[in-house]
Amino acid sequence: MQKLNLFWFRRDLRLDDNAGLHHALQQDLPLLPIFIFDSDILEELDDKKDKRVSFIHYVLQQLQNELINLGSSLDVRFGKPSEVFKKLLKGYSIHAVYTNHDYEPYAKERDQAIKTLLKEKGILFQTFKDQVIFEKNEVVKDNNEAYYVFTPYSKKWLGLLKEGDYKPYSSKKFFKNFFIQKPLHLPSLSEVSFEKAENIPALQDIDNDIILHYHKTRNFPAVHGTSKLGLHLRFGTVSIRKIVETAVGLNATYLKELIWREFFMQMLWRNPRLINECYKKNYDDIKWRNNEKEFDAWCRGETGYPIVDAGMRELNETGFMHNRVRMITASFLVKHLLVDWRWGEAYFAKKLLDYELSSNNGNWQWVAGCCCDAAPYFRIFNPTIQVKKFDSELKYIRQWVPDLETFSYPKQIVEHEYARKRCLEVYKSALAR
Repeated sequence: MQKLNLFWFRRDLRLDDNAGLHHALQQDLPLLPIFIFDSDILEELDDKKDKRVSFIHYVLQQLQNELINLGSSLDVRFGKPSEVFKKLLKGYSIHAVYTNHDYEPYAKERDQAIKTLLKEKGILFQTFKDQVIFEKNEVVKDNNEAYYVFTPYSKKWLGLLKEGDYKPYSSKKFFKNFFIQKPLHLPSLSEVSFEKAENIPALQDIDNDIILHYHKTRNFPAVHGTSKLGLHLRFGTVSIRKIVETAVGLNATYLKELIWREFFMQMLWRNPRLINECYKKNYDDIKWRNNEKEFDAWCRGETGYPIVDAGMRELNETGFMHNRVRMITASFLVKHLLVDWRWGEAYFAKKLLDYELSSNNGNWQWVAGCCCDAAPYFRIFNPTIQVKKFDSELKYIRQWVPDLETFSYPKQIVEHEYARKRCLEVYKSALAR
């Protein structure tokens, strides 16, 4: 049996500018690319037409076509990663396994288990930095302590940034080192217990014009003014290095958003408890109302506040919500309805195509006031003023709330000033202890 190396695709679904793949292709042995539909993750998804699973499957088909043109093939499996690797060890003579770092708590446990399994067989398991520019403890204070406030973190991040940090990994000249074989079967969606979803986003590249004007357009949901690259960053169909290179040359505001992403990612890497706990522990004493009927109305986009309802209906239909509207809808749930931020975080996790655990968690805690560098708890968005500022002509609202001026449109679920005062009282009571 021929000796070979494996490259394990995860959050890096591309052949171009892929750090781990670049290093793996330069080794002396042929390289077999693999992907695992992780049953531990998929079993947590309630919607069997989850757009994200369909998107992954679509991208894998594109990767497979590229590899077939190179005389190779993806080996795609379904199951628990540890069980899949046991089967791979029986089917191939494996020298080493290469992949890219993943920083989420589940991923860290999974990778440690795989590393232990492979080590028992004398097989190297090597990972590389790929989905961020700076990771782990690369951006710290001069005394090596971690940053827990964004502004000094971002200044240090920018101060450390050099052109070499976003230089692409060019691997085309090594593509000849892929393992040559006949195309292998790519499991259908039904074979991984899912169905094909409709209106799946296509692969996309960076729109330089959008990034150039991002600081002027990003807050207006009726305008095509955001890059919509979140999904592609999440699954690695576009390289972070390519996006940062573009942002460095075109727009500092857009670059700042990328730094926020890394700030939250390393916060979670350092503090895995944040999945379920507030960073500021005293915020866990807040007495949430958690009214299920009101939560359901928020989920459906039937709160009687048009900007909130528009955002939720956009999310439910498309899997996307404009960034400004995400803040408004999240603030409304937490501050106006006094529903635990974890409920909203979990709902966004189910629905968002670009769902990223660290960013979703970090932003919900930011809105709730309990993150390390959060908005002060007394900052409560007034939905009506937000409309006047960012959708004054109601273009976005009318798109998603066609029943706005009908008798069927719901009355406001709560009066703003009353909700504001109630929120302040509840927060003050909890934080005074």
